[in-house]
Amino acid sequence: MIKSLPFEDQRYLEAAQGWFELGNHLEAKDELDQITPEMRGHPSVLEVRFHIYAAAKKWEYAAEIARAISDCVPDNPFGFIHQAYSLHELKQTREAWNVLLPVADKFPKEYIIRYNLACYACQLGNLNEARDWLKQASDLIGTNQVKLLALEDADLEPLWKEIGG
Repeated sequence: MIKSLPFEDQRYLEAAQGWFELGNHLEAKDELDQITPEMRGHPSVLEVRFHIYAAAKKWEYAAEIARAISDCVPDNPFGFIHQAYSLHELKQTREAWNVLLPVADKFPKEYIIRYNLACYACQLGNLNEARDWLKQASDLIGTNQVKLLALEDADLEPLWKEIGG
């Protein structure tokens, strides 16, 4: 069971979230650095830290933090989804695929896992597999929603004609 953050640490976390939402990542990081050292590995703290690194496009750090989140809270899809996305941004799409594929069945209602697997399959040249994953995402959130996402996503460009048609 994950321990709750002490009151002061929770305030620093909330301040960090506020600074991040305002676009000031340095202040957000400074607030996180005020959290007691033993609580800096708390999943909520790591999640904000992930967002800071992702916004800065520091994908190696983001991937490592997301991996730590998935290790800490394996029943939450956040860490897996964001670790895979970070790896994909590092042009490590096969590794991204290998992170998400084993947990797809663990999170049957997470359309974004299926959607991202479609993107990764497409980028790896597996178009039939990409179609299958897009269909699964569509089954969860609707064809029109997936179509709108897909037609804006360069990862799925090889399928744009058939998605749009």
